[in-house]
Amino acid sequence: MILFFSSENLIYLSGYTGGEGILGIAEDKVWLFVDFRYFEIAQEEARECEVRLLKKGLKEVREFLRERNFKKIGLEAKAITLFEFEQLHDPAFNFIPLSKELEALRAKKTPEEIRLIKKAVEVAENALKEVLKLVKPGMREIEIAIELEYQMKKRGSESLPFQVIVLSGERTSLPHGVPSEKVIKEGELLLFDFGARIGGYASDETRTVFLGEVEPELKRIYKIVREAQQNALKVIKAGSSFKEVDKAARKLIEDAGYGNFFGHGTGHGVGLAVHEYPSLSPESEGELEEGMVVTVEPGIYLPQKGGVRIEDLVLVKEDGVEILTKLDHHIRI
Repeated sequence: MILFFSSENLIYLSGYTGGEGILGIAEDKVWLFVDFRYFEIAQEEARECEVRLLKKGLKEVREFLRERNFKKIGLEAKAITLFEFEQLHDPAFNFIPLSKELEALRAKKTPEEIRLIKKAVEVAENALKEVLKLVKPGMREIEIAIELEYQMKKRGSESLPFQVIVLSGERTSLPHGVPSEKVIKEGELLLFDFGARIGGYASDETRTVFLGEVEPELKRIYKIVREAQQNALKVIKAGSSFKEVDKAARKLIEDAGYGNFFGHGTGHGVGLAVHEYPSLSPESEGELEEGMVVTVEPGIYLPQKGGVRIEDLVLVKEDGVEILTKLDHHIRI
């Protein structure tokens, strides 16, 4: 028996979109455990599962496992808390943590998954194009972010895979900063990190926009980041190691003297989750496979001055990449 807890794996393995629940897969049967709030939708969507109503939480799952004499139980380890584990724990069970094996399940995308990701990209990019028509000095980061969220949902995004990031000026040095009341000004950078969700599948993209003429060092790091990204894209193909892709971008940034200002990985997988296997970082082990969808997003972040990130979403091919994101990198307002 293997128990799955993450909403992404519940969707992937059963079709259930309620988000909360536990999926149990044995050799000859599949069970979906949900509480009253999700029981009806689970019955409608997870037609291959026996849907069981939980009235007392995880302790009922523990009793279920005990009654059916399951001894060896795999757990989606990254998706369960210590509190939840303690509720499931029983001396009779031999729990086996499964993480990498389960993450790899979803890494290679089917043609239908790729179609949905491409549609999410299209929705997100069309939304940003509309927002860029409205952006002007004097607006606040937060109102631009709200408009972008609205435009994506207006075009069919079911939800947002992550909070829209809109940062300006020196705040662009915050890799995952939150939009604020700050007013955008002429001569600043304006950073958008955004994505839509279609059919459960996410997109993820970043563009750094020039608001008029920006200072020379910001132009310089923009050029370096773009060259670093191009280096990484040249390396990506089936069989390339995760580390190799990261190194292709990172070495150029280090050689330019900005290595200490690039503190995150070069990319990550995208699918049902916006951050999923694989990770393209200096510590990552493994190789790219045809059908994986990953981001390529080097950046340079200078505290109190500003930062640049350029992020594209790509499909790994046998002999290279297909770039799924289509927006121009060079955007000036």
